Amino acid sequence: MQDNHLPTAELQALDAAHHMHPFTFGAELAEKGARIITRAKGVWLTDSEGEEILDAMAGLWCVNVGYGREELAEVAARQMKQLPFYNTFFQTSHVPAIMLAKKLAEIAPGDLNHVFFNGSGSDSNDTNLRMVRHYWDLKGQPERFNVISRWNGYHGSTMGGGSLGGMKGIHAQGGLPIPGIHHIDQPDWWSEGGDMSPEDFGLARAQQLEEKILELGPETVAAFIAEPVQGAGGVIVPPATYWPEIQRIVKKYDILLIVDEVITGFGRTGNWFGSETMGITPDIMTCAKGITSGYIPLGASIVSDKIAKVIDEGDEFAHGYTYSGHPVACAVALENIRLLEEEGIVERAGKEIAPYLKEKWEALVDHPLVGEARIVGLMGSIALTPNKATRAKFKAPGGTVGYICRERCFANNLVMRHVGDRMIISPPLTITKAEVDILIERARKSLDETLERINAEGLNA
Repeated sequence: MQDNHLPTAELQALDAAHHMHPFTFGAELAEKGARIITRAKGVWLTDSEGEEILDAMAGLWCVNVGYGREELAEVAARQMKQLPFYNTFFQTSHVPAIMLAKKLAEIAPGDLNHVFFNGSGSDSNDTNLRMVRHYWDLKGQPERFNVISRWNGYHGSTMGGGSLGGMKGIHAQGGLPIPGIHHIDQPDWWSEGGDMSPEDFGLARAQQLEEKILELGPETVAAFIAEPVQGAGGVIVPPATYWPEIQRIVKKYDILLIVDEVITGFGRTGNWFGSETMGITPDIMTCAKGITSGYIPLGASIVSDKIAKVIDEGDEFAHGYTYSGHPVACAVALENIRLLEEEGIVERAGKEIAPYLKEKWEALVDHPLVGEARIVGLMGSIALTPNKATRAKFKAPGGTVGYICRERCFANNLVMRHVGDRMIISPPLTITKAEVDILIERARKSLDETLERINAEGLNA
């Protein structure tokens, strides 16, 4: 297919004049000019200059089945012709929402048999916040208002989701967090473990939850929310001791557990859900991104029997969105799940690609800049450091070296994101072993170029 568009410079000028980007310094981007992506296929992007780029981030952690799946476009077109939109308010439903709710109940773990549809992961976590507070109100315990989360966790950027998350940059804008949201420290052994063993550190960080519950009063705590593996925080894989202790604590104090699977769901960790990989039993599971492979916006809160029963038998749950259960989004999600199942994409990713990627990814630790290489399924991170033995930080402000590495990756036609001085990947589940080799080759080249630059600028100390 031939591209037919304005010259890149004109597109960049129009973009700068009218388009406000998320999480972006607008003036800086306007001066530099955005990279314009014009098409995609499999794991490959093509920009307006015809460059082929390996997308090791699957868009924003979401294009699980890869780009260019005509089946998803076709099912969207069919649904648009038959029923392009109808709402699910006022005792009304439609076939795509019904069938998708049934399918999600089938594949979700445990007794997560009920689905509230939303427009995104952020929307879903706003829903979860209201739902758990309403649940305890209906149970005659309205004082259970507080929700505990983790610093450096990410649960969206809406008022509710941004408050639940622990990103201090988000909290600094717009008066966040809203009341009743509290945070404990993250289980990031590499950056914060000091002289503790990973096992002891994992227990200590989990036990902060119990300390916070006791500080607030167990009778005031509604829920704890966390990602199985922190995604936007830098692919922070908790020590093996962490999640069993969290489970013990929430059970002891009868606290609801919200597991945010926006990134980890639909095959990302090698199983259908990160809860299965980490051995977690959620009361509510947040989904988005991979539910449609990013082809169309959709979020979902998948809810346990005990919560749904109380909500359904109580007063009207005065919450919802115009696009809750949008028929086109639900139809695309059903087809996306069919592809994941019938083509064995999740199974292949977990059993064939993940072990191969793990071997290649962890071998990056031999690079002078890399102190740690962690990976679960098809989401991984490397920690950049000037001194592996001491896990030291660079003398430059945090994120400086990571940004340099990200820019070298992009120059080498590899999308690899940075979070501070960690580099992270999350490629489409359909990536091949040959494409993994290209990913690693380009990552090494970018690391070499980063090292050369920071040595020249005196930053590697």
